[in-house]
Amino acid sequence: MPKTKTHSGAKKRFKRTGSGKIKARHAMSSHILGKKSQKRKRKFATAAMLTEADTSRAERLLGGR
Repeated sequence: MPKTKTHSGAKKRFKRTGSGKIKARHAMSSHILGKKSQKRKRKFATAAMLTEADTSRAERLLGGR
């Protein structure tokens, strides 16, 4: 059985934390920022943690379990 390859797009978008959670960027945070509130834009700066449903998919793409 050959090794599974890591998905190139996924490895650029997701990082695994020390506790095993998957960290990602927020969507809608890169352009058309004039109409978005300061509070909303500050929240974009913090990392987003993937939900349980998305975590299993991202782990598979990253070559885990």
